[in-house]
Amino acid sequence: MRRTARDAEASARRVTRRALILAGAQAGVLGALALRLRHLQVEEADRFRVLADENRIALRLLPPARGLVYDRRGTILADNEQNYRVVIVREDAGDVAAVLARLQTLIGLDDEAVERARREIARRSPFVPIAVAERLAWEDVARVAANAPALPGVFPEVGLSRHYPLGADTAHVVGYVGPVSEADLARLEDPDPLLQIPRFQIGKVGVEARMEDTLRGSAGSRRIEVNAVGRVIRELDRREGVPGADVQLSLDARLQNYVQARLGAESAAAVVMDVASGDLLAIASAPGYDPNLFVRGISVADYRGLTDNDHRPLATKTVQGAYPPGSTFKMVTALAALEAGVVRPDETVRCPGHVEVAGSRFHCWRGGGHGAVALVRSLTESCDVYYYELAQRTGIERIHAMAGRLGLGQRFDLPLSAISEGLNPSRDWKRARHGQEWRIGDTINAAIGQGYVLASPLQLAVMTARLASGRAVVPRLVRAVNGVEQAPAPAPPLGLDPGHLREIRRALYNVCQSERGTAWSSRIDAAEMRMAGKTGTSQVRNITAAERARGVLGNDQLPWNRRDHALFVAFAPHEAPRIAVAVVVEHGGGGSTAAAPIARDIVLQALYEGTPPVSAYPASQRNRIETQQRELAPRLMPPPGPGASRA
Repeated sequence: MRRTARDAEASARRVTRRALILAGAQAGVLGALALRLRHLQVEEADRFRVLADENRIALRLLPPARGLVYDRRGTILADNEQNYRVVIVREDAGDVAAVLARLQTLIGLDDEAVERARREIARRSPFVPIAVAERLAWEDVARVAANAPALPGVFPEVGLSRHYPLGADTAHVVGYVGPVSEADLARLEDPDPLLQIPRFQIGKVGVEARMEDTLRGSAGSRRIEVNAVGRVIRELDRREGVPGADVQLSLDARLQNYVQARLGAESAAAVVMDVASGDLLAIASAPGYDPNLFVRGISVADYRGLTDNDHRPLATKTVQGAYPPGSTFKMVTALAALEAGVVRPDETVRCPGHVEVAGSRFHCWRGGGHGAVALVRSLTESCDVYYYELAQRTGIERIHAMAGRLGLGQRFDLPLSAISEGLNPSRDWKRARHGQEWRIGDTINAAIGQGYVLASPLQLAVMTARLASGRAVVPRLVRAVNGVEQAPAPAPPLGLDPGHLREIRRALYNVCQSERGTAWSSRIDAAEMRMAGKTGTSQVRNITAAERARGVLGNDQLPWNRRDHALFVAFAPHEAPRIAVAVVVEHGGGGSTAAAPIARDIVLQALYEGTPPVSAYPASQRNRIETQQRELAPRLMPPPGPGASRA
């Protein structure tokens, strides 16, 4: 049917109206989109830029270089060495098991290392890098880098790891570092973020542990760009951390090395102390152990070998060991009696070989007795009965006070682990500790360094230095931090009668230089180097009346762990003391036979600053000493070359 012109005109008007409505709607939508785009691209640009950056930029902490540890002459005791390692980030790795399997095949990881990495990955947050392997060869690192596409979330890194060049020589002093453990983190209220870095090492024992905050330093950081699978594209910027402070100890590394070698396989300890400053020149425990084993991750077999050893190589005997001081304590009793005025230096006491007190018999080491004995002879020949008499006259409170004055029963503030206070007993102590009253027999035992009295080798060295100097010398181990000298503690006079101290020193000189002295066989022939000292033998078992009736067994007839401890303390040179020495040989038998020869060798090594001439020894011993020096030579550090620094 043919449309009329009017119908065509109406239809055209309808089409035009619809087109206008549609065009308006389109224009409205386009306008809204434009406004939204403008809002997103202009007004919200900064916010979305930050979000985009967060998606592609990762922040990683950089561990600082740990401070170095030196001896007094600049010899490095704890160093840092390069360490190539491989880490994995769980959230970037995807199938962790598959990635670890490929990595194990690629660089030859053992099953134990892979299992350790799996446990660590499960324990840590997914974004924390976990070290899978350390101390890799450069070829292994290059192989990992070349196979990066097949190892998502795996990154090769280069860092620093601790190294102890002198090994066992300084293990008991410097200590060692190890990876942060859950126990370490649990002890801290606000742990440093550094401790979350994979296998970050912190001090575990010794100076490394006690000076952790000083040695650790502050973390740095780096921003890296990563792609969608977490692969590092580039490093955007880096801020290096602040290295830890370097620490200089008072130790003389060469002397420390000699002392450790001289102690050998004995279960023993020795301390060498500067009489004037209190500097600890050597502080050695034997047997030793290699601290580098702990840094690298000690094996179960190696660790069991150390813990099962009855000579306790992991124990720092110089400060942790607390031993009955035996006759090395007699100077304390003598000075307490002299200062109290209850005995004169020339007054004699008769020694018949034993004494009866309160129904108990106390024996002298010489069964037949010493006869009439005065102060100097009592120390020279180590008569016990003389000190039983002094104990009854003086009383435990005066002995206790004098022991404290000479440094016994004190815990000195040194950066070493588990320092023992020893035990300087008193009436109040026994009442508080055992709920019992003090008895006269306790005083008699204490007078000869037995009973409740306990002292560490460090405390015995301090006591000896105070006797030699007449001053309250305090031991010092840290000499400087970052080159800043740490001043020695003040050493005020002890306030003892100089005449009494002279008598004690004269007696100690006779111990070594008199033919009747208990250390005569360990004397020094070089007049300018002669030492003054005191032997000590402390029982570790009770001797019954029945055994005395049968005859007391000699130490060589007893199992090792039931033999007496051997002790010796000394200062030298006698006329102008420079060093004090204390030696304890666990279950060594006798102070004169086991401890005194070691101490004499240490004294000469320290005074001569190297191997002493055999002419310093008695003529009858020189062949044996030459042989001993030849045997020790391979274990000793070479002498410093020309221009070597000296303190």
